[in-house]
Parts: sequence; C-alpha cells; structure tokens
Amino acid sequence: MRLECQVIAAFALDLLLGDPRWLPHPVKLIGRFAAALEAPLRRSISNARVAGVIAVVIVLSVTGLIAFALVHCAAALHPIAGDVVSILLLYTTFATKDLAQHAHAVYRALADDGLPEARRRVAMIVGRDTANLDEREVVRATVESVAESLVDGVTAPLFFSVLGGPIGAMLYKAVNTLDSTFGYKDERYLQFGWASARLDDVANFLPARLTAPLVAVAAALLGHNALRSLRIWLRDGRKHASPNAGLSEAAVAGALGVQLGGLNYYGGEPSEHPRMGDPTRPLERRDIPRANALMLATATLALIVFNGARLAALELPRFCNGGHS
Repeated sequence: MRLECQVIAAFALDLLLGDPRWLPHPVKLIGRFAAALEAPLRRSISNARVAGVIAVVIVLSVTGLIAFALVHCAAALHPIAGDVVSILLLYTTFATKDLAQHAHAVYRALADDGLPEARRRVAMIVGRDTANLDEREVVRATVESVAESLVDGVTAPLFFSVLGGPIGAMLYKAVNTLDSTFGYKDERYLQFGWASARLDDVANFLPARLTAPLVAVAAALLGHNALRSLRIWLRDGRKHASPNAGLSEAAVAGALGVQLGGLNYYGGEPSEHPRMGDPTRPLERRDIPRANALMLATATLALIVFNGARLAALELPRFCNGGHS
C-alpha cells in the first residue's frame, strides 16, 4: 500500500476512534522512558546540557529503531501486516479527535453543567490556574488550546508522516514528547532541556508556517474572514516567545475575529501572554465549536496538500523523463 493511502487510513482511524484509554499509547511510553533517563544521566555527566543532548540522542535512537523493527518485521511476515502496523503507528501520532473532544467537553459543560464543571474540564487541557476563570476566560483558554495544539497534535504529525512515513512520524512525536518532558525554562531544565526545546522548535518550524495559511483557507471555506486571518497571522504570529506557537493561534484569532492571549495565572503567579487579534467582539461559548471546525477543516486541508505535494514530487520526475523519451 502506498504511503499516501496509509496516512489517509490512519487519519480516518483517528477521526473514528481517537485515543482509546485502554490502549498503551506510544507517546506515554516515550515520555516515561525519557523521564527514567534523567536521573542516571545527571549522576554520570556533570554538564547538564551535555546530559540533555545525550538524553535526546538515546530517546530518538530507541524510538526510531523500535518503529523500524516493528514495520519491517511485520512486512517480512506479510505485506498486509506491514501496512497494518504502519497505519497503526501513524494513527497513534495524530490527536485530531481527542483535541476536538476535549474542547467540546468544555463547551457542553458551559451549556449544560455550569461554570464549575467547565473549569474542571478546561483544567484538563491547559496548564494555567482555572479555579477563578469566568465563562469568557474559560472560552479563551479552550480556543487557545485548540489553536496552539493544531500544529503539534495534527498538522506536524501529518507533515512528518508524509515526509518520513511511520518512522518519521514517531520520531517527530518523540521530539515533541521530549520538549513536553524537559523543555521548561526553569532552574531544573534550563540546561538539561535545552536540546529538547531547540529540537522541537526546529521540527515545528516548517509545519507551523504551512499551517497558518491553511487556517486562512479553512476560514474561507467555513465562512470566516480569510484575509483577516492572514493579516493577524502576519502581524501577531511572531509576538509569542516561541518561534512557532503563536502562528496558528494568531491565524485562528484573525479567522474568528477575536483577541486571544492576555493575563494568565500559574500557581497563583501572574503571567502576561502576548495578545493576538483584535477584540472586534467578545469571546462567546460558540467560539469553541467554531475553533474545532477550523481545526478539523485545516487538518483535512493539510492531509490533501501534504499528500498532493508528495505525489507531485514523486510523479514529476517520471513525467519529465517520459516527456523526453
């Protein structure tokens, strides 16, 4: 089976099933493995930055080797087994349905169960303090989560799936997991997590810049303002401390005609985040399903565009050679 078909099948499987809670997810296993390496590496290597670099090398090497072995051993048994294993590995790297479900749970809580339950739900997907959020701030937190996770949970895994198959997708998720585990700018991880954070920035650089214009196209398809999405992306996308995280958030803010960012609290401490978009109207609970629809439309466009680009890259040389024969 061609890789393009494997990616489409895996994407469809994710939309259908999401992440079954009973299934041991590879990302969790990668995270536990990375965390288990920290203490022995710190003990044996005095330079924390070097220890962190070695942690990255070990985690990526083991992840890549296991993914390679699974795919090729299955394919050696039977080509169909190789396809099945490839599709399952690709499927585990996508988080489209889970992202939409978590956001929708907040929306349903606001509509049916009240603010306390909505705060509890949104606390499951954001790191900020949620106990005192009003409805508008709950909506902002949810929309921001969808917008920020659009790249590392959806379009970047699609990009690396098309670029490198199941092994490339698993390596990307390992990079992303390393950043989630070690990529904090605090005293403990500033040096040890340096390589993890920088590698995640590099891995997301191109997917983030491909995703933002796709958000604008999705906005046009859904009846939102595509030109405003592009304008806010170009104006506000680089305000974020991360070189990548603000791009999709700014594009979503522009598409919806709202302002994201502002004052958050973490452990009781205030933290001002860059404001993206113009406050042309106040945030409302219906912005959650709107953000979900933008995310799903953008994911579908990414699947089409990335697969189309791969097919074009593969077929163009054959076409040119045929033209000269």
